[in-house]
Amino acid sequence: MYTVAEALAQDGPLKDAVEGFHARPQQQALAAEIERTLDEGGVLICEAGTGTGKTFAYLVAAVLSGRRVIVSTGTKNLQEQLFHRDLPRVRDALAVPLDSALLKGRANYLCLQRLDVHAAAAGHLDPAVSADLARIRAWAGHTKEGDIAELAEVPEGAAAWRLATSTTDNCLGGECPRFDDCHVLKARRAAQNAELVVVNHHLLFADLAIREAGFGELLPGADAIIVDEAHQLPELATRFFGVSLGSGQLGELARDARSAYEAEAGDVPDFPPLTGALEASVRVLTDALAGGAARLSWDQARQRQAVVDAVAGLERALAALGDALELAVKLDELSGASSEESVRWLEIGAHGLRWHASPLDVAAPFSQWTREQGGAWILTSATLAVGGHIAPFAERLGLDDARMRVWESPFDFERQALMYLPPGLPQPRDEGYVSAVVAAMVPVLRASEGRAFVLFTSHKALRRASRELEALIDYPLLVQGSAPRDDLLRRFRTTPRAVLLGTASFWEGVDVRGEALSCVIIDKLPFAPPDDPVNEARARAMKAAGRDPFMEYQLPQAVIALKQGVGRLIRDADDRGVVVLCDPRLITRAYGRIFIESLPRMPICRDIEEVVDFFTGS
Repeated sequence: MYTVAEALAQDGPLKDAVEGFHARPQQQALAAEIERTLDEGGVLICEAGTGTGKTFAYLVAAVLSGRRVIVSTGTKNLQEQLFHRDLPRVRDALAVPLDSALLKGRANYLCLQRLDVHAAAAGHLDPAVSADLARIRAWAGHTKEGDIAELAEVPEGAAAWRLATSTTDNCLGGECPRFDDCHVLKARRAAQNAELVVVNHHLLFADLAIREAGFGELLPGADAIIVDEAHQLPELATRFFGVSLGSGQLGELARDARSAYEAEAGDVPDFPPLTGALEASVRVLTDALAGGAARLSWDQARQRQAVVDAVAGLERALAALGDALELAVKLDELSGASSEESVRWLEIGAHGLRWHASPLDVAAPFSQWTREQGGAWILTSATLAVGGHIAPFAERLGLDDARMRVWESPFDFERQALMYLPPGLPQPRDEGYVSAVVAAMVPVLRASEGRAFVLFTSHKALRRASRELEALIDYPLLVQGSAPRDDLLRRFRTTPRAVLLGTASFWEGVDVRGEALSCVIIDKLPFAPPDDPVNEARARAMKAAGRDPFMEYQLPQAVIALKQGVGRLIRDADDRGVVVLCDPRLITRAYGRIFIESLPRMPICRDIEEVVDFFTGS
């Protein structure tokens, strides 16, 4: 069997298994530190810059360790890539027999019981939904794993899947008549028997934080948990250590109740009006909140009598339905006042609303979680450090005693990249700021001949900039919201000189290599909105404790977000490009230095001619 050092050496087994593999000191040092943590236990938090090869570093260490390891990553797409592409390469190259499993959240697996109920009442459904349910039913007869991704004919976002998958609210657990055939249960059992299990962060948190009823035994036997894309953990912890209730859950309850009633040729005449009353009460609450901010404090919302009345109506509808005790308890908790430990707030979108009670500090529950789990914890990402220090991130998770390491990217940013700070821009609060940014980016886009990501901190700025840019450049313009994200990325990669305009979902997890992406333009520093109810409540709590919320919370959060956006540019040793940071506060404010020092070291210019020279090679 190979050692970690031998596996990652230039003449090691990975050289033929991984295209373009070459030995990197940073990767070898990272793998050695992970190996040490797997042997000794404890917590390792490490930043590994783009190009370090952290995925293969932790996979090699995990496969060779002989221990039972959970690997968690940020999205289902990355999870699939890790399990189906990267892990097999490592396993085969090292010639190590390994029983591995891919485990997703329960919403990704067919629920036979719910399919039976809703298929029996399909005549009362929308014809398109009914047709999709028929396709699902046909597939259900031969699928072994029940992974909904298998059935390409019914897209994952189709309404029919909500009727054929389960949630923690509607799963019957051991009382389910199809319990022995449950695909979620089978997937969990396979994971329990595997030596390496690949999950995503949402499932990791769901399993450990709320211990789904009847399926909570996945992780206690693990020797180690490796968390990639670990920069996402603080915000995910805020969500999963809190309580939430959405209009979708309430609507689902009404639909389930109605389908069960209709499937059994119900003879209770008062029952249908009860489900209708629940749906109506949700609509009344949504209407009462219409026209306000997308995220607002519950303490503010409850000052409006129409909102209070709507909540009372919702409580009565749940009580009358009788079998919604768990949701009623949640509603009761969420409709109380915020406290020193938790803030109640509402999230309102085009498809409904979601109510949250979010903890202001997740350090205590997260650190307790790691202690109770025991073993080794490795948290890694390309973006954890602020000014070279990981401590601000570690403190948010209560992991002050963790070992912390930073490995810079092996890429030659001094040669491969240029940072341009456009001169003469107004302050971001200025009404004409977006137009000034557009004017500043046009000569850059002409110099780069398109081939650019333009990343915005708000949808409002994106919409305004897209309207103005359309009249100023001739390059193909791809705008977030005009097509699905994956479709926009595919078109960007295949369309010469394309310019893609995006917001949050394009700041991270996007990998475009080569000349197709030669410029990244960022409209302003990605500070979270100060009136966001969670940020606002955290800032108040930190001030009350004598702490500085800007320097300790808001600034580190923005630095990590900026590093993610800038990180889209150089993805390979042969990439070249310009990053444009439009925010004048990088120059005019003292904290601008912290942002600059947290980014890879590259030449900085303020003259557009230097950008032109970079692209022309003169």
